[in-house]
Amino acid sequence: MRTTPTTWTEADAWLTVLHQRKHLHRVEAHTDGTRTVQRSRHSRPWTLHHPVLALDWIEGLVRDIEQRDTEPRR
Repeated sequence: MRTTPTTWTEADAWLTVLHQRKHLHRVEAHTDGTRTVQRSRHSRPWTLHHPVLALDWIEGLVRDIEQRDTEPRR
């Protein structure tokens, strides 16, 4: 259980690592405090309005990555 509130610094760190490892095509911070993320070049962009929502979205992405990496190869 968390004892501190989620911050954009924490969410941005996750987004940076995911982008560097090529799990995200694009990450963009806006002046209004939101972030726009895009998983692949042709996927729909998502706007993240709050750091808690960003971490929820990141959690889903990490689960997808882990599931994809653990599926048996043919």
